[in-house]
Amino acid sequence: MKCKTHKALAKRVRVTKSGKVTKRYCGQNHFNSRDPGKITRKKRRDTAMARTHNKAFQTLLPYSKIK
Repeated sequence: MKCKTHKALAKRVRVTKSGKVTKRYCGQNHFNSRDPGKITRKKRRDTAMARTHNKAFQTLLPYSKIK
């Protein structure tokens, strides 16, 4: 049987060339002005997902090179 990519996860994460899984920082849609400056700066860049999730990501994204 053909392995299918889980499209909901594929739209939310990106796999880097070295095999790490990155995602956008949460809570960026609205009400950002009330956040402290430290959080606002944190929201500007992507964050790496924990390596403990890699086994689940490999089953959901079978054609990506997750290490």
